[in-house]
Amino acid sequence: MKGSILLVSALALAGPGAAAPVPAPSAPAFRPFAPTRFSVVVQGTGPDVILIPGLTGSRDVWKGTVAAVPGYRYHLVQVAGFAGTPARGNAKGNVVAPLAEEVARYIHSRGLRRPAIVGHSMGGTVAMMVAARHPSLAGKVMVVDMLPQPAGIVGGDAAGMRGVADSLRDLSSTPGGRRLVESAIRLFGNPESEADPDVTARATHELALTDLSPELPRIAAPLTVVYASLDPSRRAADDRRYRTAYAGKPGVKLVRVDNSGHMIMYDQPARFRSELKAFLAR
Repeated sequence: MKGSILLVSALALAGPGAAAPVPAPSAPAFRPFAPTRFSVVVQGTGPDVILIPGLTGSRDVWKGTVAAVPGYRYHLVQVAGFAGTPARGNAKGNVVAPLAEEVARYIHSRGLRRPAIVGHSMGGTVAMMVAARHPSLAGKVMVVDMLPQPAGIVGGDAAGMRGVADSLRDLSSTPGGRRLVESAIRLFGNPESEADPDVTARATHELALTDLSPELPRIAAPLTVVYASLDPSRRAADDRRYRTAYAGKPGVKLVRVDNSGHMIMYDQPARFRSELKAFLAR
């Protein structure tokens, strides 16, 4: 429309008998990327911070944190199929790795300049995937209570979990399968969240078989890992587990939060907000 108006104006100014100018080729219309695997609510002003919740979780898990740590422009991600939202782009196939690719594309399409990426549980896996596979996009990364090999959270490994994961993947439509999905949510996610059982089953299957350990050296951004330690008798073992798991990332900062379960933001909110402030200020 704008090109047509300019052409008409030029002809009018040239007067009768003037040759019509040849219009320049029109540029393709800009179409902002609209993610299908997640939605985003943007709050605040300041440096950009992307917040990604865990398996089945809601963006509301960050609500108290955002209010307590102002001065940033927060991009609150809601994964499609979790927290009562439609599955949309997550309706078929893998969930976690394609989600990471869409987050990377979101960063690029919005012109965000090396934002901080903070992810809880599965969100931490997504954050590490973005930072390892698109090193130029992430400014800094915080992983909240997740290992590079998520099966390690329950004392297993990706190879050993394959049988259980494969059986889980296709059972979400049966009563027994739904019980297995609910068990997986208790292990990896937020049991209070309403989630699409099929999306949850496929995401859990993918997490169980994921091992990002070989990709850790590709993460160029500073990496902070905040992890929970609920049992005082297990703290030394928890430290060893995280230290060993993240040995492939030189300079990783490991922060143990005592007397906390998996949902550190709820169990120890003041401590978590303190660590987030320190992370963002670095």
